[in-house]
Amino acid sequence: MGRLARIGQWCGRALGSDGPERHTALLVSKSALAATISWVVADNLLNAQSPAFAPFSAVLIMQVTVYQSVVQSLRYVGAVAAGVAVQAALGFLAGPEVVTFALVTVAALVIGRWPALGAQRGQVATAAFFAFSTYASAAGNFEKLAQLGQIVLLVVIGSVVALAVNLAVFPPMRFRSAEFSIRTLAHALGDLLNDIHPALAAGEVEEERTEQWRTRAAQTGELITQARAGMRTAEESLYYNPRRLLRRHRERTGFENYGAVLDALERTLYQMASLTRSLDQWRDTETTYRYVAFLQSYATFLEAIADIARLLTTLDEDHLVDQTAELCRLADQAQQYRDQVATQAKDDGLPLADPTRPYGVLVVEATRLMEEFQHTSDVLRRYTST
Repeated sequence: MGRLARIGQWCGRALGSDGPERHTALLVSKSALAATISWVVADNLLNAQSPAFAPFSAVLIMQVTVYQSVVQSLRYVGAVAAGVAVQAALGFLAGPEVVTFALVTVAALVIGRWPALGAQRGQVATAAFFAFSTYASAAGNFEKLAQLGQIVLLVVIGSVVALAVNLAVFPPMRFRSAEFSIRTLAHALGDLLNDIHPALAAGEVEEERTEQWRTRAAQTGELITQARAGMRTAEESLYYNPRRLLRRHRERTGFENYGAVLDALERTLYQMASLTRSLDQWRDTETTYRYVAFLQSYATFLEAIADIARLLTTLDEDHLVDQTAELCRLADQAQQYRDQVATQAKDDGLPLADPTRPYGVLVVEATRLMEEFQHTSDVLRRYTST
C-alpha cells in the first residue's frame, strides 16, 4: 500500500469516526488557528519586537482537554514571569555582563526546581535567557523594561487565545477515552484467557506454555498505566467544558462507574499474574493427584470469564443497558462454573490447604476473579437502573 493510500485511509478514519485520527486532526487545526490569531494580535496590533512569543505560547498551551490548557497556561505564564523577573532584578543591578548571565542562569534553574510549575519548570530558564538577550540589545532603561514586560504580555496573549480557541471550537469531551481504557485491559485479559483455557481443557501445561502465560501476565503493567492515563483524560475533559451544558451531556456527570470497572480489571490482571505463576509450577509438583477433571472444570470457568472480557471489549455507553443485562447473565453463568471448580477439587480429594501445591491458589484466584466480575456487573446494573 502506497503512502498516498495510507494518508487517504487516515483522513477517511478522521472524517468517519470519533477516534484518535479525528482527535489529532482537531488538535492540530485548533493549534494552527490559535497560533495564527496570536501572531496577528502580536504583530499587526501590538507591533511587537518579538511577536513569535505569542504563537509559540498558543501552540504550547493547546492541550487535549480544557482543564489541562488552564493548568498549563497558569504554570507557563508563572514560569515565564519568574524568568523575566529574575533577569530584570539582576540585570538592573549588575548590567548585561557575563557574570550577570551566570547569576541569572543559576537563579532561574533553582526556581525551575519548584514542583508547582510542573512540566513548565524548564521554561523559567528559557524565559530568562530570552529576557537577557532582549535586555542586552535594548538601548535605555525604559526600553529595557518595556521589552521585558512585552515578553510576558505576549505569553499571556498566546495563552489566552489558546484557551479561548479550545473553549470555543469543539472543546473535547472524552467520554470514549474511558471506554477505550476499559476495552484495552479487557482485550489483554481476554487474549490471555483464550490462550489458557483450551490448553487446560486438553491437559497441556508444559513448561513452554506456562512460562509464556506467566510472562504475558507480568507485562500488563504498562497497559494498566496507559488505561489509567486515558481515564484521567476522560475525567479532565469535563472540567471547565461548556459542552456539559448541552442537553445530550447533562446526564453525564462523571466516570465513577467506569472507574470501578477499570479498577476491577486492573485487580483481575494482577490476579491473573498469580494464577499463571501457579500454573507455571505445575510441572514440578503435580505427579501424585488426579487433576484432569479439575483442569477441565477450571478451563470451563476461565472460558466463561473470557466471554465477560469479550463483552467488555465492546463497552459502549449508547448500548450500556443491553450490555449490562448480558454481563449479568454471563456473571451468573461464570459463578456456576466457579462453584463446579470448588466441588471438583473436593471430589478429587485435592490438597487445597497444601501451600506447595497449586490447587488451593487456583481455587482462591477463581473466587477472586468471580468476585471482581460480579462487582463489575453490580456497578453497571446500578448505573443503568438510575
